[in-house]
Amino acid sequence: MSKTEAKAADGQDPTGAAPHPAAEMDTALTGFLSEFTALQAEIKTRLQQQEERLTMLDRKHAAATTADRPMLSTGHEPEVPHRKAFGAYLRSGDDDGLRGLVLEGKAMNTAVAADGGYLVDPQTAETIRGVLHGTASIRGIANVVTVEATSFDVLVDHSEIGSGWATETDPQAETDTPLIDRISIPLHELSAMPKASQRLLDDSAFDIEGWLANRIADRFARAEAAAFIHGDGVNKPRGFLDHTAVDNASWSWGNLGYIATGASGDFAATNAADAIVDLVYALDAPYRAGAVFVMNSKTAGAVRKMKDADGRFLWSDGLAAGEPARLMGYPVLVAEDMPDIAADAHAIAFGDFRSGYTVAERPDLRVLRDPFSAKPHVLFYATRRVGGDVSDFKAIKLLRFAES
Repeated sequence: MSKTEAKAADGQDPTGAAPHPAAEMDTALTGFLSEFTALQAEIKTRLQQQEERLTMLDRKHAAATTADRPMLSTGHEPEVPHRKAFGAYLRSGDDDGLRGLVLEGKAMNTAVAADGGYLVDPQTAETIRGVLHGTASIRGIANVVTVEATSFDVLVDHSEIGSGWATETDPQAETDTPLIDRISIPLHELSAMPKASQRLLDDSAFDIEGWLANRIADRFARAEAAAFIHGDGVNKPRGFLDHTAVDNASWSWGNLGYIATGASGDFAATNAADAIVDLVYALDAPYRAGAVFVMNSKTAGAVRKMKDADGRFLWSDGLAAGEPARLMGYPVLVAEDMPDIAADAHAIAFGDFRSGYTVAERPDLRVLRDPFSAKPHVLFYATRRVGGDVSDFKAIKLLRFAES
């Protein structure tokens, strides 16, 4: 190649003159555009890679969140069809949606007997259960168990297992055999029958499930509260006051021990607070740790005026909202079904009801719609099965308003 050709290929003027400024700018602009295009492509590639990484992280986070979600959330979706079908049944009697509906792995039609009604949807049942547990009833301090059978058996070992000290060489003596007592708590049918007009049910703005839950819970709570205290055990739970009460000095299993106030129908005229102190220490020490006083409002009004020998009130109100009042440091349950102060009345109970009284119930709640018996109203016959009885006679003591 000649020198002239080489200069031309190098972008120089073959004549040897200096390059033209326009040509020089052209070359520089071409190089800049080439580098800018390369940089733009690199940035785009990096953005795509970053987006892919973020997408992958989002998927992993969503998977982890789903895996860690509480069972309540995962169990909510299957309940929705049942609630919708149950609402249609309550409003119009249309039970097509309930027949054969599967809820929690069970076919709903297997839970329906002839004229037995349909199981209440889980949300409504939980509302009723929450109200029952929140009411001022023995249920709130008792041992509550859920069973599938028609009764619940409590095995009570009310004797001590024999024991003794042993050495390596001495012969072993046979220990005593413990005595086991069986208490059977049958379940009884508790029912409520609220009613509503068909016109009200046709109103889509009317919360039929909430209305029904409140009505049923109110009836059930009042019936249970009375039965757990006074019930005779005939087609209802047996209340703890239905059992024979004997002087605590001669207490025996199957009876409840009582402490007398020293005056008929009242506290003693002098040292009235001594009866409360005696009642507390009549209960064995293992039970006192979880013990609760039970009385009605009238009795509470009389007790809260009492003072000890140093002039201090025995009664103290709860320091926080929702905290129960305390008597001698023990919580007080104000249950209006307890008897008033009267001659020979057992107006105050003290004990560890978690050990001393057991409430057994079935988890299902049924509702049968009856549009015929009370026209133009619609009746809702709701039923559930519940039982209750004393399960440990050592755990509850009574205060008797009598001389002895």
